Amino acid sequence: MVGLIWFVQIVHYPLFARVGGDVFAVYEWHHTRQTTWVVAPLMLTELVSAVAIVLWPPRAVAPSLAWSGLVLLAVIWLSTALLQVPCHRKLERGFDPRVARRLVSSNWVRTVAWSLRGLVALGMLYARA
Repeated sequence: MVGLIWFVQIVHYPLFARVGGDVFAVYEWHHTRQTTWVVAPLMLTELVSAVAIVLWPPRAVAPSLAWSGLVLLAVIWLSTALLQVPCHRKLERGFDPRVARRLVSSNWVRTVAWSLRGLVALGMLYARA
């Protein structure tokens, strides 16, 4: 998810402005549906594994790392539900540069949180080594 979110943040979302106003609403509708098929299973798998690591932590993994990963995931899910999804819903009605900028700027919450989760995961792997 770390690599995916950086791609979305740096490449994908900024390109929305280049789609064109006359076709943007249809593009955005298809974009959100197709992206959901890719991202939702990954996010659900990540949620299940984060909860499992908290409930049944590997011996060498500090509970603080397990909980940090879960808290960061909560931040990601809340950001998605409260910030990014509403922006996408507005953009489905047509391109609005202010909403597109809000989407890109608010997505930094997820970008930072997923990047920190990546570091947490590396910390867990290091602890097991």
